[in-house]
Amino acid sequence: MIDIRSVAATGSTNDDVAALARSGAAEGLWLRSDVQSGGRGRLGRAWLSPPGNLYASTLVRIGPADPPAPTLALVAAVALDELVGALIGSESVRLKWPNDLLLDTTGGEWAKLSGILLERAGDAVVIGFGVNLAHHPVDLARPVTSLAAAGVDPPLPGIFLADLASAFARWLSRWRSEGLAPIRRQWLARAHPVGTALSARQADGTALDGLFEGLDESGALRLRLADGSVHVMHAGDVFLL
Repeated sequence: MIDIRSVAATGSTNDDVAALARSGAAEGLWLRSDVQSGGRGRLGRAWLSPPGNLYASTLVRIGPADPPAPTLALVAAVALDELVGALIGSESVRLKWPNDLLLDTTGGEWAKLSGILLERAGDAVVIGFGVNLAHHPVDLARPVTSLAAAGVDPPLPGIFLADLASAFARWLSRWRSEGLAPIRRQWLARAHPVGTALSARQADGTALDGLFEGLDESGALRLRLADGSVHVMHAGDVFLL
């Protein structure tokens, strides 16, 4: 059952949902905040949170028969991609590993629209979504955009979340009943093409440049290096070159 709750302001919806998860909150709970004072992205980066965008988190209770918990990043990505693609046109949206949505901008470059953050809270995984509906930061090292900047009349965050929660529930059900394979297929169908040049920054800070070679069966990134070898990456940051 989907249970959507909203607050006017908080520090971090991920922190709030993690606390609720530890207190016994059921799967299907979503918490949305109009603004956040301590929003964050992957690797602890600050996530600016002005009103008008989506800041929301949910939780998934992991069972013994479920696929590996980290693959929920792909579930979250394909659900969000489905929703955004319906709003702006699927040809204008691409996925970048592991769970970033990119929009095709008028300048011909792909710009980041959203971020998804997974964190563990006991037997639950908390999944936070930050989606630039009405606003986006400027002067960042990498291109960033919003639905409004792309010429889409941005939906109200609460309405957008209701649709996202439904899409996520559908893909989560498939993840549980069919395993990772259909999620992986959908992710690959919506990602940048095989052969796309990427720069991958690993957890230890080292960088590898190579060509996108798809995902392995576990959802890890396959990166073909200049010497012809394939590097399999389970965690890190990836940028288009």
